[in-house]
Amino acid sequence: MSQQVASATRPYRGLVFDTRALAVSKLGCTNLIFVVEPGAKLNGQYYRDVLLMQKLLPAIRSIAGDVFVFQRDNAPAHRARDTVELLRRETPQFISPDMWPANSPDFNPVDYRVWGMLQERMYRVPIRDTDELRKRLVATWVDFQQSVVDDAVDQWRKKTRSMYPCTRWSL
Repeated sequence: MSQQVASATRPYRGLVFDTRALAVSKLGCTNLIFVVEPGAKLNGQYYRDVLLMQKLLPAIRSIAGDVFVFQRDNAPAHRARDTVELLRRETPQFISPDMWPANSPDFNPVDYRVWGMLQERMYRVPIRDTDELRKRLVATWVDFQQSVVDDAVDQWRKKTRSMYPCTRWSL
């Protein structure tokens, strides 16, 4: 889930990166949320104030209410002390960055499988510019099947339970 620049040969990877975010669950998925305005810097404060509080958490609550587990990777904006404190307060269950292995996409089948498949579908034909990238992201996500997300969530639960068998998370 690192931040990268996209091109036809070096596609985006990860749940949050320069321009978009989303949340997935067996209850449904959020729409793609384009988060960074031109000239804005995706730092901890922007991530908390704009992405989380204004966009992502309200979208998640509209799908799951207050019954969800929130997990992110160790990107700097995600592990900032103020971000971790906010997520502990604002989410019913939160897997903090210190509980999740760094640089471990294989431990996150949701990220690995969902974004891998999305990327595979998007880049079948080269993308000319960022406008086309945005349109193709939206169109590909709208057509994405919930069964793929369900399988990935099941894999994530199994891996998470094996890593942390004595946690209080409702997986």
